[in-house]
Amino acid sequence: MPRLSIWLVRAALLALAAGATLGAVLLADPALAGGVARWRPLHAELLTVGWTVQLAFGVAYWILPRFRTGRERGREELGWAAFVLVNLGVVLVGIGRSAPGAESWALAGRSAEGLAVAAFAAQAWPRVKPFR
Repeated sequence: MPRLSIWLVRAALLALAAGATLGAVLLADPALAGGVARWRPLHAELLTVGWTVQLAFGVAYWILPRFRTGRERGREELGWAAFVLVNLGVVLVGIGRSAPGAESWALAGRSAEGLAVAAFAAQAWPRVKPFR
């Protein structure tokens, strides 16, 4: 498995663990809901984008057909850019939607996530081939 796939899958598993832990805290004690409930958007962001999108990126980078000549998986730097941008986006959106007065962070985070998708698509698109 390529190093980028390993890092994407590991980060996805960390996001799953953090999101599940935060979800458990949110469910554990309704008395905590006053202070902890504001972190519900971070919980959702960790599980939807941090877990599922990163896992999809990691598996796709690994499983898509390789090139016969040149770099076998194409422009790896675009994959690393997607890795950094998606994690930055998860943190910024989670904090921006959870912390009062930080709404502009959420916009910056969504922009980073959009750029991550664009970078990964640019990296993976040439490798998408019809089955013969």
